[in-house]
Amino acid sequence: MTDGVPTALAPAKRDVLLVEDDPALCGYLASALQDAGYTVRTAHDRTQALAELASPQPPALMLLDLGLPPHASTMTEGLAVLDQGLRMAPDAKVIVLTGQDEHAAALEAVRRGAFDFLVKPASLPGILSALRRAALFVKQEDRLAQVGEARLHLTAKLGEGPKEAAANAEEQLLRRAFAASNYNVAETARQLGLAREHVYYYLNKYGLRRPD
Repeated sequence: MTDGVPTALAPAKRDVLLVEDDPALCGYLASALQDAGYTVRTAHDRTQALAELASPQPPALMLLDLGLPPHASTMTEGLAVLDQGLRMAPDAKVIVLTGQDEHAAALEAVRRGAFDFLVKPASLPGILSALRRAALFVKQEDRLAQVGEARLHLTAKLGEGPKEAAANAEEQLLRRAFAASNYNVAETARQLGLAREHVYYYLNKYGLRRPD
């Protein structure tokens, strides 16, 4: 066990997943982050990024350019990485980078669960400061987990009412527990204080499966 989380799924807290399609910028940032003491994994598109997040030890931190191929002039691919990535690694802290409409990008990224937002060209000190803040949150959330608490990110539309908000929170809590247990139903049930039959019900309800 590590910090109350099974070792096989403990996020690598000094690992940063850098998702950037510009080879020159990606190389520069990777080198600078390594010099700052981080272990850097790189990805240039959605497929590569999600493959890294599906690893047994997903990175706790992600630096994500929203403009990715094959639609680099829009936020479509970057937001898809944000959505799918947080479903796969719900404890990851995602810092998004964009050179597009910063207000629209910031609003959408925050709505979907991004931890922080930087406008390109972002300075290296600014990036390092954002990563330090994110790492501090990871550390404190680990401390919460040790006493059986989980910090959830929830964005709810007021017009949908409390039932929809409750369902979103329910799904997020289940995703976190399922991932933290290495997708073991019995351990998920133990963590949530439920019977295994109830866990199977919720897994089916939200379409959750062990990653391939």
